[in-house]
Amino acid sequence: MKQTLTQKLFSEHLIEGELVAGAPVVISVDQTLTQDSTGTMCYLQLEALGVDKVVTKRSVAYIDHNMLQSGFENADDHAYIQSVALKHGVFVSKPGNGICHQVHLERFGCPGQTLVGSDSHTPTGGGIGMLAIGAGGLDVALAMAKGRLNISYPKVVGVELVGRLGKNVTAKDIILEVLRRLTVKGGVGKVMEYYGEGVASLSVPERATVTNMGAELGATTSVFPSDERTEEFLTAQGRADVFRPLAADDGAEYDETLIVDLSKLVPLAAAPHMPDNVIEVKTVAGMKIDQVCIGSCTDSSLLTMLKVAALLKGKTVAPGVSLTVNPGSRQVLTMMSELGALKDILDSGARVLECACGPCIGMGQSPKTGAVSLRTFNRNFFARSGTESASVYLVSPLTAAVSAIKGVFTEPTEADCAALDGIKLPKAFTVNDNLILDPKDFADTEIVRGPNIKPFPVGTALGGAIERNVTAKLGDNITTDHIMPSNAKILPFRSNIPYLADYCLSTADAQFAARTKAAGGGIIVGGANYGQGSSREHAALAPLQLGIRAVIVKSFARMHRDNLINSGILPLVFANETDYDRIDIDDTLVIKDPKKLVAAGVGVVENKTKKTTFEVKLELTDRQKNILLAGGTVNLLKSE
Repeated sequence: MKQTLTQKLFSEHLIEGELVAGAPVVISVDQTLTQDSTGTMCYLQLEALGVDKVVTKRSVAYIDHNMLQSGFENADDHAYIQSVALKHGVFVSKPGNGICHQVHLERFGCPGQTLVGSDSHTPTGGGIGMLAIGAGGLDVALAMAKGRLNISYPKVVGVELVGRLGKNVTAKDIILEVLRRLTVKGGVGKVMEYYGEGVASLSVPERATVTNMGAELGATTSVFPSDERTEEFLTAQGRADVFRPLAADDGAEYDETLIVDLSKLVPLAAAPHMPDNVIEVKTVAGMKIDQVCIGSCTDSSLLTMLKVAALLKGKTVAPGVSLTVNPGSRQVLTMMSELGALKDILDSGARVLECACGPCIGMGQSPKTGAVSLRTFNRNFFARSGTESASVYLVSPLTAAVSAIKGVFTEPTEADCAALDGIKLPKAFTVNDNLILDPKDFADTEIVRGPNIKPFPVGTALGGAIERNVTAKLGDNITTDHIMPSNAKILPFRSNIPYLADYCLSTADAQFAARTKAAGGGIIVGGANYGQGSSREHAALAPLQLGIRAVIVKSFARMHRDNLINSGILPLVFANETDYDRIDIDDTLVIKDPKKLVAAGVGVVENKTKKTTFEVKLELTDRQKNILLAGGTVNLLKSE
């Protein structure tokens, strides 16, 4: 039988189950990655599992998110992560070494291997032919402990790339076009597999831009073949030994198909406040801008930086614009310096930030009141920048650079991009891994715990009837940034759930936490694609801390639903979406027999306030049923 690349990768790692769309499967895990925003909780959970050493081929802990150290909290978390990771056999990438996805691609990615990461943009590894999947911290802890991942087998969408990109168009425009067509929920339960003649024209960093931002589709992951371009990249990194060719069989059949003609793409932008709100740059040309940020795990490779430097060379950033550039890794920054690109960027008036996530997660560089900010990042969710009144547009590095010079939104032309002729990846990268700590050199490490590190909440086993007030009613596309905001003021408390809980849903409903506390817990009601965005399990743990026992919505995003189940919170779906309209905040809802509901997968909820009832669905695997009955994964594992 002819197979897609996705089928081949799953088949090679299949432990249990059948490769049937929607069916539960268990796959073996070769590698894991964590970062410091979600990593502290992940390692606290790993410790709770009582594991001595991880069983994966390679696990890496990156410190790249919470880099502003205005208090002791972030530094304490970093010390904890470094010590607990090394003690358990996990490599550590120290602060300054770079963003996890960029560094992992450079130094650890292996075609054909599986990678599970506690970051939603882990699919970046698909740019090198990995089966790379984002997951909640507890699932990653389990992957490190047991070398396994439970997941539903996805549908496979074949995205055929034809033609070549114009000089003024980049890989960012490819994924924006796919988002324009499919929307932020168009990839839920699917893998986006890229193939076709156009693939050969894209370098590994360009492919990684596409797979990285594929997370915004809600996709399980995205993947490119491993081919000659992959071999070139790995050889230049001094890692030719890990290369293996991988591709779909000729004539393999996909569940769905999409054709993207690269030659017909034009510069695109995602307008506020969602990555699928895609427009052509020319439609907003001339709009005054205030800030431009170039970098993030989406667009911070050496190739990107060389192109940006070429466009900025000999020019000066417009007087009213702040331009920041954050290279994705120390390797990128070093080579920018060696090749003269760093000087060209600095001479233009740009501010060069450290090799970290930075503004992408609201960690610094919040725009001024009412600002228009152009960013080469992957998300422009409301208030993610740290400034609620700002309008954030997602654009390609070329659009960002020419707009920074002009001071207004500007569509890059092929003439503007003539300076890019001849720019390509080097045949050999400068390699210096002295900021990566090998656990075998730190066998006697003692774990360091600061006062900001608190125990995480654990759910309770399902018992009798659940009777709670509705303490939030929300609309469609509620993101994990809404549920658990991510900015420089809150991020330092990612290891302190009791503190974080007071900020739960604060950008969507400022009274939610207080209302839920006063009610002694509650139930959340929401619309479609609830929990879109990050893998952060804090968006489940904070509601658990507040006493939320169930979330009833029109549909869920994959990772957030999994995190709710892991926390012992019932993720219920309206059987009839119109019932959403008949519920209000403070209505008292009753689930008379939650155990029966979990077992049957369908049940009735009573609205005691309005004296009505409505039906809900709960599609679960046998394992997930046991998790919910136990009150969460930690409880189930303890009982076993």
